[in-house]
Amino acid sequence: MKSLKKVEDHIINWLKDYANKHNMGGFVVGVSGGIDSAVTSTLCAKTGLNLICLEMPIQQESKQDSRASIHIEWLKNQFSNVISHRLPLDKVFSSFQEILPMTNNLSSQSLSLANTRARLRMTSLYYFAALNKYLVAGTGNKVEDFGVGFYTKYGDGGVDISPIADLNKSQVFEMGKFLNIIDTIQKAEPTDGLWNDNRTDEEQIGASYPELEWAMDVFENKIDQTTMTDRQKKVLLIYSNFHKQNKHKMVQIPVCEIPKSYI
Repeated sequence: MKSLKKVEDHIINWLKDYANKHNMGGFVVGVSGGIDSAVTSTLCAKTGLNLICLEMPIQQESKQDSRASIHIEWLKNQFSNVISHRLPLDKVFSSFQEILPMTNNLSSQSLSLANTRARLRMTSLYYFAALNKYLVAGTGNKVEDFGVGFYTKYGDGGVDISPIADLNKSQVFEMGKFLNIIDTIQKAEPTDGLWNDNRTDEEQIGASYPELEWAMDVFENKIDQTTMTDRQKKVLLIYSNFHKQNKHKMVQIPVCEIPKSYI
């Protein structure tokens, strides 16, 4: 990015202006131990408005959990407007699993339960937002939110505002370095933290974020594909398939409009 300081100031001012315009007293952010939530929570803290950071582990890998805790303590040591709560949701998630009917569709069930984790977290975020008249700040970046749709509908996609959604993942990492986010988060492989086997985003998608950012540029700008390598063609196919499959997340909810002559 040409000016990280200008980007930082722009996002901070945008957050403050939006909150003040809507008479909201602060923000709630779910902190996962990844770069997106670390950058988002830090920018929210820098507004000077109140910030609640929530840790919401669900059968979480210990390193993710540790990174989240360390980041939150780092924030609280720097900013007096930051408080935090730790909500272990393991029992809630297990109780939900116990009342579900049996199914033979184990593959779909695994994905559905992974998304359920994200939706339980969203519910928790909105509890604190409503309680305090705060805004839920989303942590999605551009390639996730508008490229491959790599998020859970009404889970981590259920937010009030999206402060970093116009930054690609590589730009979020740049901002993280600029903000002095703890080193372990900067070096951690991106993961959605929704699976017990700790699979990374790249393992799930089949392409790295720099590759996906390249594919997004090619896809949106209709760049000539005739001179592409086999890997580039594969990545572009991965990107286009995800984009098509998850398009429903990125558009307005369809409304069945009733002809006026009927009502």
